[in-house]
Amino acid sequence: MAEFYRKKKKVCMLCAGKTVSYKEPEILKKYINEKGKIVPRRVTGTCARHQRVIAREIKRARAIGYLPYTK
Repeated sequence: MAEFYRKKKKVCMLCAGKTVSYKEPEILKKYINEKGKIVPRRVTGTCARHQRVIAREIKRARAIGYLPYTK
């Protein structure tokens, strides 16, 4: 019989105390994939509140030119 393992729940890094800003593209690159799309919550492990913050900061960085729209 197959044994089932629970996956460890991912912890929201922003709830843990980190901050994210459009001025720091190195941090924001963790939240976009190789095509430049914003990675969903279920992959990154962020909470809904902070996922909205991340999306807003990525969009700001794209508008200013810190991050590309596509790669």
